[in-house]
Amino acid sequence: MHTHSLDTWRHSHFFLGAHHQDNERRVWLVVALTTVTMVAEIVGGTIFGSVALTADGWHMATHAAALSISGLAYAFARRQAHNPRYTFGTGKFGELAGYTSAILLGVISIGIVYQAAERFIEPVQIHYTEAMVVAVLGLLVNLVSAWLLSDHDHGHNHHHDHHHHYHDGPDMHDHGHHHAHAHGHGHAHGRHADGNRRAAFAHVVADALTSALAILALIAASMFGWTWIDPLVGVVGAVLIAIWALNIMRTTSAVLLDTLPSEETAASVRAALEIGDDRVTDLHLWQLGPGHMGAIVSIVTHDPRPPEHYKAKLSAIPHLSHTTVEVLHCA
Repeated sequence: MHTHSLDTWRHSHFFLGAHHQDNERRVWLVVALTTVTMVAEIVGGTIFGSVALTADGWHMATHAAALSISGLAYAFARRQAHNPRYTFGTGKFGELAGYTSAILLGVISIGIVYQAAERFIEPVQIHYTEAMVVAVLGLLVNLVSAWLLSDHDHGHNHHHDHHHHYHDGPDMHDHGHHHAHAHGHGHAHGRHADGNRRAAFAHVVADALTSALAILALIAASMFGWTWIDPLVGVVGAVLIAIWALNIMRTTSAVLLDTLPSEETAASVRAALEIGDDRVTDLHLWQLGPGHMGAIVSIVTHDPRPPEHYKAKLSAIPHLSHTTVEVLHCA
């Protein structure tokens, strides 16, 4: 007779992305780079009396604060990953941070439009040399930051689904509760998007875009005297930033609200289980974290099978990391 402790049947709820620690490290590197640049600009602007340099330094401070939100979310999710208070783990903390960062991006775009409107109404004298130095410095810093936060994983991604949880319903023959664990080995190219990293990437790309547009505007203004082009390109940049912010808010809020993450996976679950007279009557599918999905499935059948039967059918579906199956007997 084999005896098992309760720990044999328990399973982890560790649903962080496969590249969580690497993304966390890259975000903090960008925070450090942004902070160093911020301090250098503020100190340099104060010493040399450059208002443009000082102003850009404080502008960099807002980005350092926004990016710190991403870094703190990564750290908190990692440290609390095994905290039982979080029923389905901490994989969504990144999406929450990404949503917050997207809101900050939207606020920044509104601020740029407001500043541009002031420049249209009351044009100010532009110190071209200083402004150009600031714009080029900002562009270089943000290009390096964008490279650090870009997706460097172009290889074949091996996905391992661990700790599947299967629960048979009250109409099984023995009316008991059976729990089984499975390891599904799915192979997929790429990985599910990390909303936190995408939002951090959008921050630095948005700043790089504003710097690039500022350089073009300064060149045009200095060569042709088009002072109006500076606030105009500011408005164009603000519109693009707002579009990015809305896109990130849409994708991250979809995860936070447990919308269906993959029509393809839902179809795969139904195709795997609806064989013979077995029918899926209820299917809940949601994202637990980057590269991890959870599912609750209800099956009605004339010929109920043990949980292991359905477990074997679902274990090969990629990214399905936490599954509960309910089997109902239809007489």
